[in-house]
Amino acid sequence: MYNKKLNLVLLGLALVAPFVFYPVFLMKVLCFALFACAFNLLLGFAGLLSFGHAVFLGTGAYVTGYVMTTYGLTPELGILAGVVVSALVGFVYGKLAVRREGIYFAMVTLALAQLAFFFYLQTPFTGGEDGLQGIPRGNLFGLIDLTDNMTMYYFVLAVFIIGFLTIYRTIHSPFGQVMKAIRENEPRAISLGYKVNQYKLMTFVISATLAGLAGSTKALVFQLASLTDVHWFMSGEVVLMTLLGGMGTIWGPVVGAASIVSMQNVLASGPLANYIHVVMGIVFVICVLAFRKGLVGELQKLLRKNVS
Repeated sequence: MYNKKLNLVLLGLALVAPFVFYPVFLMKVLCFALFACAFNLLLGFAGLLSFGHAVFLGTGAYVTGYVMTTYGLTPELGILAGVVVSALVGFVYGKLAVRREGIYFAMVTLALAQLAFFFYLQTPFTGGEDGLQGIPRGNLFGLIDLTDNMTMYYFVLAVFIIGFLTIYRTIHSPFGQVMKAIRENEPRAISLGYKVNQYKLMTFVISATLAGLAGSTKALVFQLASLTDVHWFMSGEVVLMTLLGGMGTIWGPVVGAASIVSMQNVLASGPLANYIHVVMGIVFVICVLAFRKGLVGELQKLLRKNVS
């Protein structure tokens, strides 16, 4: 009951937020929150650390931007195309990576992501270093004009809610329980007869698909798809968001994404504009040393201690 009330309060705040804060800023938070939640599904609940998850964010953005700019598809079809291609790339990358464990899995994902980065840098349809600019937001279902920021915000909010509920349902399903069992004790899961690699692959594909959804939506918000979306630093940034908010928690990645995006927004116009990455690095170190479970994880720990 408490969680339902809290979720309703958060939904209410999200609905009125664009009347208080700049809608584009809020949309950026939602896009990165969905990206972080997708990554947390892989790291926090399956125990798989990917250092190349930005490739799915960027793939979704590039494909959506290209099909909408070139073929004039409506936003829902453009996003669908980006999500499908991201899922296919996730399947191929996952098939190659899940056979490895630990640091080897992380290195394989990083190597594959770098391969994708140089592909997007060289291939003509991405625009190279200039990226895809002027991506049209279009009309949703041919009826709803998304050029208005308020309308676009509520569309992005709906996309985030769909993605978030998909992750929530996955975690709390029998599939999610097996996923957690593999994270905690993989040899035991194997001894119980579970085909571990298949579960890992499915988790990887789901995570890649939702990351692609975040990238496709982000491309419409900013009407831009660039190499920044597929750079290895973006993969590191989503790791920071997840760890800062709380790995393995439901709301942790959302809090982490909101914190990092807000920090970037504040620092970008201040005297530390040239040292944003340094500040983020310091925050990461402090988080690791002082908040081992992340902001949400530590808060949950404190609440449990007070209740008991």
